[in-house]
Amino acid sequence: MPTQTLMRNPGEAAADAAAREFLTFRLGAESYAIDILKVQEIRGWEPPTAIANSPPFIKGVINLRGVIVPILDLRVKFRLPKAEYDDFTVVIILNVAARVVGVVVDSVSDVLALAQEAIRPTPEFSSATFDTRYITGLATVEEQLLILLDIEKLMTSADMALVDAATH
Repeated sequence: MPTQTLMRNPGEAAADAAAREFLTFRLGAESYAIDILKVQEIRGWEPPTAIANSPPFIKGVINLRGVIVPILDLRVKFRLPKAEYDDFTVVIILNVAARVVGVVVDSVSDVLALAQEAIRPTPEFSSATFDTRYITGLATVEEQLLILLDIEKLMTSADMALVDAATH
């Protein structure tokens, strides 16, 4: 198996046009990564204003400099065990599909530049077993598996129509 290349120096990433930068974060025991270009900012946890009759994964909304931003809990969306919100809990504010949305994660880890050859395709699963629509690939970083999410696809899914309905 070929050696996987991990580049941490932004200058190296610029030199290698095939490298992409990702923001890594934790949900429970798993590490995930999203394209850094979709990230607007990272904020500490503050309880959002709840919206009546919204789906469980919509925690509510916050007012971010005059913009009403829906806050989604990725743990609930991915059917992971509920976590207590603490000092490490953060909200990643994303700018995807012409909308601003926040996602709650357990913690933010790092910004990594991954060379294209370091990213492995998602294994095939039957759709009844596991939904891989939002996973673009897997990478191993320092002996830990990193799940690369297509946050744009996740945020434009049919569930997100519920966000629009709940927040408008």
